[in-house]
Amino acid sequence: MIQPGPGNWRRGMILVGSLEEAARRAAKWLVERTPIRSLRDWATSFSLWPVHLTTSCCGAEFAALYSPKYDAERLGSLPFTHPRNTNLIIIEGTLTRKMARVARVTWEQMPWPKFVIAMGACAFTGGVFYNSYNVVMVQDILPVDYYVPGCPPPPDAVARAILRLQERVRRGEWSPRDVEDTRKLEELMAPVYARGEEWLAELRRREAEAESL
Repeated sequence: MIQPGPGNWRRGMILVGSLEEAARRAAKWLVERTPIRSLRDWATSFSLWPVHLTTSCCGAEFAALYSPKYDAERLGSLPFTHPRNTNLIIIEGTLTRKMARVARVTWEQMPWPKFVIAMGACAFTGGVFYNSYNVVMVQDILPVDYYVPGCPPPPDAVARAILRLQERVRRGEWSPRDVEDTRKLEELMAPVYARGEEWLAELRRREAEAESL
């Protein structure tokens, strides 16, 4: 047995409390260590799966990017269907108020790490619809990682944005984040969240009635 004293101190970490909490903290600590974190970021960079969410006419260029000619799948990016199994949203051109709500709800369902690429002039300046009452700027509802200018931007420009995003992820330069100014976001999403609360209240009421029978 080592007696405590000068020269006999041992450094380490002791996890106390419930087994589940200790296991969660140990896993988090282990994942954040340099070798495993680098491996995780490398795997994430080659697993950028955009969700199918065609918002406007730039969707044609998005489709061309994943066609046999450009074959973005070889870069490690593959479109998928379910938000909970994807980690990338590519906003394709104009974002109306209706589609902005859909994009935000989709983004909230996606697990971390998750990223956003906005392609086309309409996505971040409004383009030819800059003065429309119904157009929403992407940066007002989603934290955008890269913008791809053009009207429309060519598929290789979008591929370049994916490559830049991969480089950033491999360097570990990402962290969970959201839009900085939430005023427009709260105004846009208030009706959606209100309907969601009503639906949950109704669901709980029905469950309570079923249990009482």
